[in-house]
Parts: sequence; structure tokens; C-alpha cells
Amino acid sequence: MSRKNKEISLKTSIGFGLTDMVGGGAFTIIGAWLLFFYTTYGGLSAVQAASIIAIARIVDAVFSLSMGSLSDNFLKFRMGRKYGRRRFFLLIGSPLMLLYALLWVSGMNYFYYLITFLMFEIIAALVLIPWETLPSEMTKDFNKRTKLSTARMFISGLGTFLATFIPGQLFNILGQDNSMAFLINGAFFAVIYAICVFISFRSTWEREFSPEELQVLLNQKNERKSFSETLKAIGQTLADFGSTFRVKSFRKHLLIYICSMTAKDAFNAVFVFYCVFALHSTSTVAANLLSFSIIGLPGAIVYGFLLIKIGPSNLFKISYSTMILCILGYVAVYFLQPSNLILTLMIISFVYQVGRSMLEFIPWNVFPFIPDVDEMITRKRREGLFASIMTFFRKSSVALATFLVGAILEGGGFVQGAETQPEGAVNTILGIMIFGVGGLLLISLIAAFTFKLNKQTHSILVAEIDRLKNNGSKESVDPKTKDVVETLTGYKYENLWGGPTRNDIPHVEAK
Repeated sequence: MSRKNKEISLKTSIGFGLTDMVGGGAFTIIGAWLLFFYTTYGGLSAVQAASIIAIARIVDAVFSLSMGSLSDNFLKFRMGRKYGRRRFFLLIGSPLMLLYALLWVSGMNYFYYLITFLMFEIIAALVLIPWETLPSEMTKDFNKRTKLSTARMFISGLGTFLATFIPGQLFNILGQDNSMAFLINGAFFAVIYAICVFISFRSTWEREFSPEELQVLLNQKNERKSFSETLKAIGQTLADFGSTFRVKSFRKHLLIYICSMTAKDAFNAVFVFYCVFALHSTSTVAANLLSFSIIGLPGAIVYGFLLIKIGPSNLFKISYSTMILCILGYVAVYFLQPSNLILTLMIISFVYQVGRSMLEFIPWNVFPFIPDVDEMITRKRREGLFASIMTFFRKSSVALATFLVGAILEGGGFVQGAETQPEGAVNTILGIMIFGVGGLLLISLIAAFTFKLNKQTHSILVAEIDRLKNNGSKESVDPKTKDVVETLTGYKYENLWGGPTRNDIPHVEAK
């Protein structure tokens, strides 16, 4: 059976989505516990711990920029033609996932933690960036892509739940102050991640290239380039990165994605400190409250339905509004100290996790449709490039945010290894929650009101691309279609699909 006729079954969707056990699980554990682990069991200060995460993610962010372009062009190589330009990286990344366990060895020095975390970040990018492009490779249909992405986010929700639930149970069994709980947890998940990535490799496929297209790629590989031509190619690559920001829908999507995900990461980084030092509770309570992330499992099914029915913009608004209210609720709990403290925290945490799971669900469900908007401008398929840009900014922003959390904590009087913290440190924790987390969510909420890409507008866009590919006339465009295309791309219709270009990218005033 031709790959283009393969069915996107439930089994296929789950197989594809299993790799997001890494995205939903590993990075939830890292975000919630690594800073705490480094300062409690690694003997590092808050700034040292935060600098490890920041340095590793900045290096990884730079690596991620090249990863998308590499996967876009990997068919030039024999291994890419044999295993797939995207799927090859899943195959080699699967056994490398076992290195995740090395992050959680206690009592090591600064450079050990820096090197192990940097290694895992690069391995994760090696796998996740090519994998994120697969829905665009496997089908063009909005509903089928949503089916793949919904399965992905269901698995991500399962990974997030396990990542928050299992550490709490290990704390109960091994004790609140036993670092072995982290090592056992890391080893267990390392094996799970390796298995999941391999299943995704076996369950997915890529779009077929014609013999002519493959020959063009092979000819490009065999061409010897002079030094000036190499410099020109590097310059073109940088121009390609910059060209992604000319796509209006992508600019808005990236702003919403970066601000909201950074807010979530900042919350995860500070929440354990909030529970342990502001409320004088325990790590187990923090883990149990975070484990309400299980709502992401049934939530993913509901969100997939709502994404089609009411569109991503409305889901964004619901998510961010809910989370902002919950952040205010957490701060109020500290000042009011209700008698039924745990019950109150459970209610707030449950509602927060509803909003959080929605926040994580939407962006990568929207992403597969961004390259379609770009195709209307460039007449190219550049999924890997957009995945690289998103990953670069995501990792750069979270690196900065994590470092700032550590630096602000230390500047606010946080004492490494202390059982209690001074009032200034506690106030700093609360300030990070309300101004850092709440402020970023507010920016995302405002941007969501202007986001116009949804099922209806995407269908109109794709239909117009297909019409133009079949030699349709630009002069005969339907007025409604013209308006939708201009709204999504940010360009006058006349300048799209072969209009005025510079380096194959239209350079005109955005609408």
C-alpha cells in the first residue's frame, strides 16, 4: 500500500504519540524537581543549579536550529533514504534515552551535572525535532493531523501524570530525604522513554518523494562548493531562519507558545519551594498536588474535540484565564492560611492542571498547519525549519527563565540546604508565582485574541494552495479566500505564490 493511502488508525496515532512520553514526562520531572535536587542533594547553590540548566539549554537551543534543517535534507544520505529523514533519528535516539538516569546521581560535582544534563538535552532534541514534523509528513488532512496530535497529547498527559505521581510514591516508601528515590525514578523512566521512542519509529511513515525529487537532492549532495558558495549557503540558511518570522500566523503562535510554556516551567520550578518553604509542607504533598496532571488524559480527548469545534484561539483563552485565577488562589492560600489547607490546595491544583493540560495540548496541535501557511508564501515545505525555530526559542526562553528563578531566589535570601527559609525568600517565591508566572500568562491571553488559524481558515488555505498547484489563476480567487489567505500569511494576495520575492521569500509590507 502506498504511504499516502495508509490509514491513520488509533494504533498508529498511539504509536506516534508515545514519543511525547519524553516531552510530557522527562521535562516535567526536570522542571519540577531538578532545581530542587541540585540544591538539596547535589550540594549546589541556587545560582549554580540554575546556571547548569541555562547553559545546557542555550547550547541545546543552538544545536536545535541545525537539527530541523538536517532532517529536512537528510534524504541526501543513504541512511536517510533507508530509514527516513525524520525516523532515522528516532532509531538512533531510542537507546540513547537510557542516559537520562545519569542526571539523578547525588553527591557529584558541578561539571558532572552540567555534562549529563547537556547530553540529555541534545539527545532529546535529536529525537523530538524530527518527530514533531511527522504529522505533516503522514497526512494533509486537518482532522487526521488532529487525531495524531490528540493521541500525542494524551500520551504526554500520561507522561506528566506518571512524572509527578511516581516520585511522590517513592518518597513515601524510601523517605522524604532519600536521594535514591530520584535515582530509581530516573532509571525507571529512562527505560520507558527508550521503548516509547522505538515504538514511534516502528509506527510512523514519511511522505513519498518522486524519483525526480530524490535525484535533485542527490545532485545537490554531489556538488562541490567553493568557499564563497559555502558562505553563501550559510547566509541563506540564516535567511531561512529569519524568513519564518515573516509568516504572521507563526509570529503570533510563537509568542503565545513561548510565553505560556515559560510560565508553566517557571511555575514547576518554584512550586516545590512554595509547598516546602512557604506552606511548611512536604515534598510528598507537592508531588501529590502536581499529580493532578492526570486530568490531561481524559482532557486530551475533550480538547481534541473542542479544537475542531471552537478553534485554538478560544481554547487558549480558557486555558490562560483558568491558570491566572489559580495562581492568585495559591498566593491567597499563603496569606489566608485556611484551616482545610490540603483540601483547598487540592481544589486549586485540580483546576490549575485543567488549564495547564490545555496549555500543553494546543500549540503542537496547531503547529502542523503552520507549514501550510508558509507554503502559500514560499511554495516550499519547511516543517523541520519551523520545528527548529520553535524549539530554539522554547529552550532559550526556558534557559533564561530557569536561571532567573535561581538567581532571584538567591537574591531574595534563599539559603542552600536549609530546612526553613527567611521571610524574604518566601516573599520572593510568591513574587515569582504572581508576577513571573501570572505576567507571562497574561501576555499569552492578550495575544490569543488575535490568533485566526483554525479548522475553517486552514481548509480554505489548503484548498487555495491545491487550486494554484493545479494551474488555477490568481486573478480568479474568491474574495473570501483572498481575505483569509492574507489574514493568515500577513501578505497581500498578489505577492503570494510566485509574487515579488527576495531570496524566494516575498518582501512586502505585511497586512
